Amino acid sequence: MPGPLPPLSHDAKRAVVLLSGGLDSATVLAMANAEGYATHCLSFAYGQRQAIELDNAAEVARALGAVEQRVIHVDLAAFGGSALTASLAVPKDRATDAMQHGVPITYVPARNTIFLSLALAYAEVLGAFDLFIGANAVDFSGYPDCRPEFIAAFEQLANVATGAAQSGRGHFRVHAPLLRMSKAEIIQAGVALGVDYGITHSCYDPEGQLACGHCDACILRREGFRAARVADPTRYVQKEGAA
Repeated sequence: MPGPLPPLSHDAKRAVVLLSGGLDSATVLAMANAEGYATHCLSFAYGQRQAIELDNAAEVARALGAVEQRVIHVDLAAFGGSALTASLAVPKDRATDAMQHGVPITYVPARNTIFLSLALAYAEVLGAFDLFIGANAVDFSGYPDCRPEFIAAFEQLANVATGAAQSGRGHFRVHAPLLRMSKAEIIQAGVALGVDYGITHSCYDPEGQLACGHCDACILRREGFRAARVADPTRYVQKEGAA
């Protein structure tokens, strides 16, 4: 059973941050902290093949001084329909242009809707009115739940579907500060805020602790570090014959 909530500092406000353990969500956590929020992180064990990211999420939460990090179990693998939750091949070595057209097989049906809904429920319990998500429409334009329209629609829903909003206790806001940033801009912002990207995980198809280096997430991450002119701390699998 959850214990009592820790006391807030004098000027702090609580916020719920979706934290996957990836590059984007780590940056968002650092941004929320920098804005003076007391950050409560939610991570999800949803049947994903890259469940190693949960270890990274715990490490990121500790490193960035989150108030707490909770892991919520939601079995989206029971439905499948995604290369991340079913026995489907993860696309490899795609051109970045191809990633921005159509809905990729790595899209998990309704994942961000489910995660934000649970974040909203926890925010009501906390007395928080700010939700943070690392959605990014520039790099992942093929994901329907990473678009500005989705963020705006969910925020509207939050303010008509909750007792806290309807009773006038506050107005919910969904913060997606990375929405229109490039991966290089995200990395530069995170470095400025002290994010250690060596403890983050982005790969869709890892081998143990190592990133595959060939899935969409690995390609975008690697290109982001290159464009940002920041050393890439990711440990990739070294394939035979690879440069």
